[in-house]
Amino acid sequence: MTTILRNALKTALWIIRIIVPVSFVVTLLDFYGIIEWISTYTAPLFHLIGLQGNAAVVYFSSLFLPLYAPIAIIATLPLSLREITILALMCLITHNLPIECAVQRRSGTPFWQTLVLRLTFSILGGFLLNLVLPESLSLTTQTETLTATTSQPSTLNSQLLNWLTNTASLCIKIILIITALMYGQFLLKRYGIINKIARPLAPLMRLCGLHPNSAFLWLVAQIVGLTYGAGIMAQEIEESGADREELHRINLHICVNHSLIEDTAIFCMLGVAWYFLIIPRLIFAILIVNTYNIISARHKKSMSPTNH
Repeated sequence: MTTILRNALKTALWIIRIIVPVSFVVTLLDFYGIIEWISTYTAPLFHLIGLQGNAAVVYFSSLFLPLYAPIAIIATLPLSLREITILALMCLITHNLPIECAVQRRSGTPFWQTLVLRLTFSILGGFLLNLVLPESLSLTTQTETLTATTSQPSTLNSQLLNWLTNTASLCIKIILIITALMYGQFLLKRYGIINKIARPLAPLMRLCGLHPNSAFLWLVAQIVGLTYGAGIMAQEIEESGADREELHRINLHICVNHSLIEDTAIFCMLGVAWYFLIIPRLIFAILIVNTYNIISARHKKSMSPTNH
């Protein structure tokens, strides 16, 4: 038990060391209006994917902040359900990029890879949804179904105090969740339950281009999110020398497809249909990993001594 607690604290602390400085910088960018300023110059591009120009501030907020920030902004804009659906898919893929890409880098996948993948498939997802979504959704305007506050603190001190309170709460949450996950993982391994979990998920794992043994880590990322999932993966690398190639595949999958339950439910509260948010992300993840597997196999074949 002592070893589990020590490893959990170690893993939680390196996640916190990423989150604290990055979230502090983003807080300053948000307070001084830099995120909104960037959005004004990119607004014309959003017309190409069926969005109003003011939707740009929602998307760019999602790049730097957790999902609740763009959702709070959505609640203040006169957007149609069609526009919210497009934005929801885009934000689900790209939210909180600096922190989540940094965490995935620590668990074995280069920062630039996850960054490029998430940005590319976010824009692609918005473009494709704009092509297939029925125009009838444009007639439905979102109502104020969320009570999230969007008022910004009037002074820098109040903004920083708000950041400090939220960050402290988040750090405690990270320590508790990572400890619970590691203890749960220990029990599942000890009693052979992981294999029982993997068995029914094996067909899905194979479809996704992943090994059936990846089922537990995949479930962690889908239930509690990418940050915690990548944290457990990093510990797996350090403790058991897990197959780095397989963990890289999982990282590629979860960078565009994670937290299927909680994050999807948040946007469903705004009236967005779940299948427009889950199916595209799952398809993108399957496409990414299987493409990687094909390229990797061809590369290994070309490097084989028999081909020289």
